[in-house]
Amino acid sequence: QLAGRWFLVGVASRCSYLAEHSHQLEATAVTVAVPDGQSLTFSTFKKLDGLCWEIRQRYLPAGARGRFFLKGRGYSSKVDLVVAEMDHSSYAILYYQKGRSISVKLYGRSSQVSDAIADKFEQRARAVGLSEDVTYYFPTYGFCDSADEFHILN
Repeated sequence: QLAGRWFLVGVASRCSYLAEHSHQLEATAVTVAVPDGQSLTFSTFKKLDGLCWEIRQRYLPAGARGRFFLKGRGYSSKVDLVVAEMDHSSYAILYYQKGRSISVKLYGRSSQVSDAIADKFEQRARAVGLSEDVTYYFPTYGFCDSADEFHILN
């Protein structure tokens, strides 16, 4: 149900980089695939310095339904992903946890979601201790659809 094209609408996170650069947020599109029926591949398309980049990540199943993890390159670099709530035709709210740090992301099938869905997202963020001052919304225009072979990060 998560497969297909999504737009990153909002994120709640205590990430210091995000706080310092929130005025530079770029429209971000994501294509999710389920290549083997179990794992999820995320292809994230975003602009960096005016160029379109694709960032590829593969999340493996973590045993329970709606739970996945991304293997990191070092100790404690694993990222846990939980699909908290979704309507496959309109939105998905996902939790990302790395160590003790948690982020909540809101994805939409279109670049804008209803106020009711935004309210659900903000409630989920508050429930894990993330207030409005660490909640950011992304631009709704200027999306990348692809990246050339020199601008792909695996």
